[in-house]
Order: sequence, then structure tokens, then C-alpha cells
Amino acid sequence: MRPPLVARALGIILLAFGGVLLLPALLAWIVGENPAMWPFVIAALAAASAGLSCFWYGRGSRDFDQLRRTEGLLIVALTWTLAGLFGGVPYLFFGLSPLDALFESVSGITTTGATILTDFSLYPRAFFFWRSFSQWLGGMGIIVLFVAILPQLGVAGRRIFFAEAPGPTEEKITPRVAHTAKALWTVYIVLTAIEIVLLILVGMPWFDALCNALSTMAAGGFSPHPESIMGYGSPAITWIVTLFMLLAGSNFALQYRMLIRSHSQALLASEEFRFYLTTVVLFAVLLLVLLLANQEMTIAAGWRDSLFQIISIVTTTGFSSADFALWSIPAQTVIFAMMLIGGCAGSAGGGIKVVRVLFIAKFLKREIDQLVHPKAVLPIKIDRVTVHEEVQRQMLSFLLFYLLLLVVSGLVVTIIEQDALIGMVGAAATIGNVGPGLGEIGPMGSFAHLQPASKMLFIINMIVGRLELIPFLVMLAPGFWTLSRNC
Repeated sequence: MRPPLVARALGIILLAFGGVLLLPALLAWIVGENPAMWPFVIAALAAASAGLSCFWYGRGSRDFDQLRRTEGLLIVALTWTLAGLFGGVPYLFFGLSPLDALFESVSGITTTGATILTDFSLYPRAFFFWRSFSQWLGGMGIIVLFVAILPQLGVAGRRIFFAEAPGPTEEKITPRVAHTAKALWTVYIVLTAIEIVLLILVGMPWFDALCNALSTMAAGGFSPHPESIMGYGSPAITWIVTLFMLLAGSNFALQYRMLIRSHSQALLASEEFRFYLTTVVLFAVLLLVLLLANQEMTIAAGWRDSLFQIISIVTTTGFSSADFALWSIPAQTVIFAMMLIGGCAGSAGGGIKVVRVLFIAKFLKREIDQLVHPKAVLPIKIDRVTVHEEVQRQMLSFLLFYLLLLVVSGLVVTIIEQDALIGMVGAAATIGNVGPGLGEIGPMGSFAHLQPASKMLFIINMIVGRLELIPFLVMLAPGFWTLSRNC
């Protein structure tokens, strides 16, 4: 580990993040909310100052392009943590306590969407824009953005790029990582712009359309309306958001091939995407049956709400078209099950990821088959490609650690809050970056009333969940922190 190299890369990223923090200030000036400018200007100066300090500390580094994997993992972990810290600075000026400001900021940047707000009327538009925009930054990935726009990162960008998304595979869609990052952001920006236009066309105010579109494509769930998408009372808006949530939970690399390179079958050719669609449809039908059996509603309204909520939760967006905390226990059980899946690999969604769920289904099937045919050689294949033993081990380890963190944090919060629903559902909602849970922390509720210790545990869950556990687990190894004098 070479601290000067890490500091130098971190300094570049923090300087860029300071520039990003000026965008809400610009919006405040445009809409005439001049007093709301200064919290973001101060936060931008704080981030830039920290960036300059890191850059100065790493000024003697000579081999920046030889960044090691462990150093890349540390840069990613520190970037998300510091983005949460500096992103929360503006909230302090709007009356939030330091812990609540950190919670709201981390929830935004990790695209979780859990909120501590209870009265939306207290805050200006710049406040809500930053909530949604921070989610939009985190949805595609802060590192992916900065690798795309910062040539200073050079070859080191590859290490940082793949360290941010330590999934089962490392997928590039162009020969150079910087070009891959730009391609992904192109798709992301185009889809966001299309959704903004469509929402405005069906009657949503322009500012709400902007914020909701940013949160939708990020699979985040923050909305300027206190009742989320339900508050607009428009079936057209609900269907538009449903479609774009589905896209947000899909692999952006495949969408790039389909939309930009005209490979029309890119998505449907993916076994993971087909499994994703099948899961959405089957559970939406199941939820519809449960809703019709317990509530008086039309089939059309029931199907709309069922499909919306299944997609919202499975993609970890967290928007709501209805207060599902009031639904029957069987219906809420279906919602909870969706929290444990997540979006596709390479999407904005969090959670375990569909590809890992697909893998574990194939793994269990193989184990059953080998009980019947012990000598049979039965490789596990996804998209007709054999999953190597090393990748299998990594995915099984991820699933075990994910469930361990889920259970342990859930039990600890249950003890603190004296409420198993808040503990276990809250843990699933935060580590999976879903956002709303059930009961008091449901879609129309808030995390504001939780004990400080519970909020801190959920903050850790959100960051670790967004990092997909790997950087966090690697940093637990003593050898990770061995310092090197070769800077």
C-alpha cells in the first residue's frame, strides 16, 4: 500500500466532486433561491480543499499508472465514504443534525433512497435537486464518471474502474476503459433525458420531472413529492416510471449494444436479462392475485401497482405507487422477497444481483443432479459460457458474507429498536440499497425516529452494500494495510 499514490488519485476525484457540488448552487440561482446557493458553495470549497490537500500530499508520486488492485479498492471505498461526508455538508445548513445529514447524503450517493425527512415543505428546490442528483451520480458510479472525464487518472483508471464494480465478470464494451465509461454514461444520459421529456409531456412539472427522472435512472427512489410517484395520481406517469425503472435495473452495456450499436437482440440474448424479466412477471402476477384477494380494486389498477412495486423493489429503486406497508402480510412478504434479489449486473440497481441468483439456482440444481449421477461432469454455464471455479467461489463467498452481514446487522438493530420488523427489513433495505422498508420505515414513513446507533449501522450497510462487499472484505485482511516505501 502506497499512501501518496492513493492520496493523489483521491485528490483528483475530490476536486472534481467539488465542481459537481456547484451544480445545485447554479440551479438555486436560476430559480431565484439565492440563499440556498451558499450551502453548496461551502460544501464545494470544503471538498476542493480536501482534494488539494490530498494532491499536495501525493505530489512526489512517480508511478501513478502502476496502481495496484488493493490501492484501487481503497480509493473506491474512500471515494464513496468521502462523497457521503462532503455531500452531507449542505444538509447541515438546512437544519439537519450531523448524523441525519450523513444518513441522507449516504442514502443518496449509494442510491438507497431511505430518508430521514418528515416534512418536505421545509426545504427549497436546490435541496431536492441535490438529493436526486447525488443519486444520479451514484447510480452509474462516481468512479465511472470520473474515469470518463478525467484524463489525469490515465492507466490507473482501469484498476479503479473495475474495483468499483467487483461483480462476477469484468465487462468492457470498447477496447479502452475510458471509452467504456463514456459509452455507459452516454446511454445513461440519453435515457434520463428521454424520461424527463416524457414525464413533462404527460403533465408532471418540469422540476419534478427532472428530479424523478434522475432518481429513476439511478434506481434511487428520492422524489421531491412526499408521497413518491403515488402523489401525482397519474397512471401515465406511473407507467413511464415503471418502464425506465426496468431499464435502470438492466445491464447498461447490453443497452449500449442495443441502442448505439443496433444489436437489437442484445438484451434478450442475455440469460440474466431473461431471468430478470421472468422474475418480474411471475412475482407481479403473484402480487396481483394477493392484492385482488384482499382488497377492492380493479384488475387494471392492481396490475399497474403490482408491476410497479415489483420492478421498484427488485431494481432497488424504492419508488412507490401505493403505500405497500398497508397491504396484507402475504403481499408484504412478496415485497420483502424482492429486496433480496436486486438488479442485473452492470445496472444501476443494488442488491445481490440477478446473475448471482441465477448462478445459485444452477448451482443447487447441479448439486441435486450429482446426487443422482455422482460421476457426471456437470459444468455451470451462463449464456453458454462455463462459469470458472474461481468465479463460482467468489459468488458463493459474496452470498455468504451478504447474508451474514444482513443477519448480524438486522439482529443488532432489532435489539436496539426492540422491533424485529425495523431490524430485519431495515437491514435488507439498506444493505440492498432498496430504501423504504415496511411498517414505520415504509414508503410513507421515515428513518428519522431511529436511534443514532441504528442509523450508523444502516449508514455502514448502505456503503458496504453499494461497494458489493468486496472492497470492505479485502480491507479486513491485515496484509491489505502493509505500507510500501516505493512511491
